[in-house]
Amino acid sequence: MQASSLGLRCIKTDASLFRIRRIADGFTPANARALREVEAILAARFSAARKEDITGLEARLARPAQQGMAPIVLIAEDASLRVRGCVLAYRFVRPSFLLLDYLATPPGRSGGGVGGALYQRLREIAAGLDLALFFEVLPGDAAHCKLPVAELEENRRRLAFYARFGAYPILGTLYEAPLSDTDSCPPHLMFDGCGVIDTLRASFCREVVRALLERKYGTLCPPAYNRKVLASIREDPVQLGRPPRLRAALKPADGHRRLAMVVNAGHEIFHVRERGYVEAPVRISSILEGLAGSVAVDHIETRHFPDAHVAEVHDPALIAFIRNLSASMPAGKSTYPYVFPIRNREKPPRDLALLAGYFCIDTFTPINANCWPAARGAVDCALTAATLCLEERRFSYALVRPPGHHAERRAFGGFCYLNNAAIAANYLSHYGRVAVLDIDYHHGNGTQEIFYARNDVFTVSIHGHPSFAYPYFSGFADETGSGAGETFNLNLPLDEQAGVDTFLRTLTLALKRIERFAPHYLVVALGFDTAASDPTGSWKLRPADFLTVGKAIAALGRPTAFIQEGGYHTRTLGRNAASFFSGVLGA
Repeated sequence: MQASSLGLRCIKTDASLFRIRRIADGFTPANARALREVEAILAARFSAARKEDITGLEARLARPAQQGMAPIVLIAEDASLRVRGCVLAYRFVRPSFLLLDYLATPPGRSGGGVGGALYQRLREIAAGLDLALFFEVLPGDAAHCKLPVAELEENRRRLAFYARFGAYPILGTLYEAPLSDTDSCPPHLMFDGCGVIDTLRASFCREVVRALLERKYGTLCPPAYNRKVLASIREDPVQLGRPPRLRAALKPADGHRRLAMVVNAGHEIFHVRERGYVEAPVRISSILEGLAGSVAVDHIETRHFPDAHVAEVHDPALIAFIRNLSASMPAGKSTYPYVFPIRNREKPPRDLALLAGYFCIDTFTPINANCWPAARGAVDCALTAATLCLEERRFSYALVRPPGHHAERRAFGGFCYLNNAAIAANYLSHYGRVAVLDIDYHHGNGTQEIFYARNDVFTVSIHGHPSFAYPYFSGFADETGSGAGETFNLNLPLDEQAGVDTFLRTLTLALKRIERFAPHYLVVALGFDTAASDPTGSWKLRPADFLTVGKAIAALGRPTAFIQEGGYHTRTLGRNAASFFSGVLGA
């Protein structure tokens, strides 16, 4: 695996680097452009295909599950964002299975490993859904297929390619029976259990074949033909054409039940040692110790991302100020804001130390020499977690400090410098609708302010009422968004002594509202300062409660990036984190 400026997992082949992602819809410019390229590739590669089968992808993604078939589009993109390969598949319901309809690379270009990577990604999706995969491949022998020798050889290579993954033709049925005298090369129906189904039962095979003949081919296959094919599926289990001496089938990674974790490895350089400063490095080690042995974790290397992703969310003046003041500070020294020039924002102070109050919302968020490197590293972790959502990892976790949700577009505060969750959500918004759920004890004023006038990111926060909880000026229930973003911000403030039952009922309401928004991706600003005995909160959630919270969030069924925010009672922090993610993965 290699990192690139794209920020997505890239696969290096002899040809070049490429990344694989799933297209949620055609509403964003990046997705619309990619879908046009996919349609052009399919048209060039499958000139005999019906036009309605390989066009109109944007409309089909906008209206999923037509005739019980929901489309899945995967693409492989190179560093110039050109589509190097694509998959068009369908998820069938009743019966439940995946159909691979088309897998293609642009004409005139060698595959370079793209086809294999795309197919394996589709297998991983199928395994995550506990589904088997079916598709059609033309036969490679002259007895079944009247094609030139060169084309038959290509078909044989294709069958051998799929066999390496454990996908084999279904034998002993009339699925290959020609529809007419002119049908000279009817295809094999292929089966890949994807590590989920080892044996294909006749009853399930009949259901799948009936769905294909009736829903995919419709009027092309007359009822008499359908009855003949279905009646031929008698052998149980169904026989598969497993060729000898092939290597064992590859079992796809189980991204559903493992947590992809990205840790801000350089966080400990930022350590403010003043008495009472609770945002300390021990927070990260406490969570790591709690997760060890309790949760199935894949440790993911942090990828570096360009500053442009930060500048899409934060004012360049704020970015430059934090970076420059941090770079100018002597080792071991911190600057705290103490002058707040709110009366004349057009003429800010020139002295960097005095300028701190121009950008800060409180007096207890210092800047020192390690502030910028640590905050920038946290952003890279959050963006890495976001890209894992695009790569079909169900759950990713950016374990970072300093936190971020109090950082606004042009202001920092509340131990926060750059808004990790907002930067991750904004990144994902280029590829589909995003919901941000903030369950930190304190309102994420920064996340609210950044997305307040937008309708592509739905922000929801459960927090202590601002009448008693930081930041005191933001998080009221009547703050619902403005302009295009009206109704796309939901605040659910709770009383200072709110009980666990109240919190869980409120969480249920928040999740229902998120489900109504129907996001493609979910970002969770994850605070454990709702726990009993946390020095910054007043609620009393315990490990069993965090288990329930994790299950409820995971039940939304969206690719989810968890971004660490608060949580300062280090004696229970690791235990609470382990319970939360046990709930997430258990759901």
